Amino acid sequence: MLSNSLIELDRAHLVHPVASYRGHEQQGVRVLASAKGATVTDARGHQLIDGFAGLWCVNAGYGHDSIVEAAARQMRELPYATAYFGLGSEAPIRLAAELADRAPGDLKHIYFTLGGSDAIDSTIRFIRYYWIARGQPQRDQFISIEQGYHGSSTVGAGLTALANFHTGFGIPFEWQHKIPSPYPYRNPVGQDPQAIIDASLAQLKDKIETIGPDRVAAFYAEPIQGSGGVIVPPKGWLKAMRNLCKEYGILFVADEVITGFGRTGPLFACTEDEIVPDFMTTAKGLTSGYVPMGAVFMADHVYQVIADGAGASAVGHGYTYSAHPVSAAVGLEVLKLYEEGGLLENGVKAGARLMAGLEGLRDHPLVGDIRGRGMLAAVELVTDKVAKTPLPVEAAPARRVFDRAWDNGLVIRAFANGVLGYAPPLCCTDDEIDAIIERTAKTLDQTLDDPDVRRAMKD
Repeated sequence: MLSNSLIELDRAHLVHPVASYRGHEQQGVRVLASAKGATVTDARGHQLIDGFAGLWCVNAGYGHDSIVEAAARQMRELPYATAYFGLGSEAPIRLAAELADRAPGDLKHIYFTLGGSDAIDSTIRFIRYYWIARGQPQRDQFISIEQGYHGSSTVGAGLTALANFHTGFGIPFEWQHKIPSPYPYRNPVGQDPQAIIDASLAQLKDKIETIGPDRVAAFYAEPIQGSGGVIVPPKGWLKAMRNLCKEYGILFVADEVITGFGRTGPLFACTEDEIVPDFMTTAKGLTSGYVPMGAVFMADHVYQVIADGAGASAVGHGYTYSAHPVSAAVGLEVLKLYEEGGLLENGVKAGARLMAGLEGLRDHPLVGDIRGRGMLAAVELVTDKVAKTPLPVEAAPARRVFDRAWDNGLVIRAFANGVLGYAPPLCCTDDEIDAIIERTAKTLDQTLDDPDVRRAMKD
């Protein structure tokens, strides 16, 4: 009765993100009731391994009492403190210092937000301020990458290059430009790493020259394109793109909202890619999803320009919940669990097992590509391995594949183009990783029996 009641209340009142409203009304909500470790349980008692860590975010796993206690202790002592008026509180000050200490290069200044979308939004404002302060207000053009995701705010969604986030919203804006994704599996130049790097460099250079080198403010890139289908560029790609931006004096923004905090192995993917960006955005794993928080890491040379440009005047950008003490207290405890609690180390081990297990599925008739790094992976399904033909629209991959995996006790991200996304909690045991692989294999076999898929394979 409780479950049915919640379903009806949800249908009547709760607007869900990135959903077909009519489709959701018809389908009804699946209510999650509890979680522990890497396992979630729905209101009917059905247990599932969360192979997607909520929304790429519960990196530490569910049910850590120490995180709960850190939040409760902060709530009892000081549940809120504004960072306006020169005020502050201990937890966000300490968290900013700890993050700056671990950040690549001179990313020593931290601006806290509520999540990834407003972290991206904040970089756009800071970047415009920076160029105006430097006496180059004409630098107002921004470049990002097709199939990239940079949040769902109005301007961030314009940097995002996924059709769902544009249709019906009147974006992107004319000052937001795109270059093709490196996408090794479907790149027109083939899968040779250097050819892909060279092609991306040529595309970025051409875009800069077309816009005008003195007009381009910044370039945005994810170390791994998450919502675009977990697209992993070749090794050296990010470094090459960063170096080209340096040559042109263009600010480089690394969007680590998904890849940060152990998702690919190290605390930050940028260190593995051997780059120091001018800005780095994080969220998700920052608090392991227990409470909302994001962070903008700003390089010292950028900070100094903005600070000198403002002088005695206030830099007019801020949020009520910037540097929230409860979120910061959680962030400090989560950071401790990553490092002292062994979660980063376990994530590397579990990630290697995950990738090896998924590689074992490569011979399945539907598997076109296996890709990933650490605990971030994808399986791309096709009906023809040579032609790389995606699953047909009639097979409704996003709904049917997700439903099959759910019934098999596994939560994954099923993209509309037939890509399966994986981002399990770093706490996963060997048995849980093996179960993810086994349940994926079962889901693939069931999808192979889908009449619409069978029909496409015969065609």
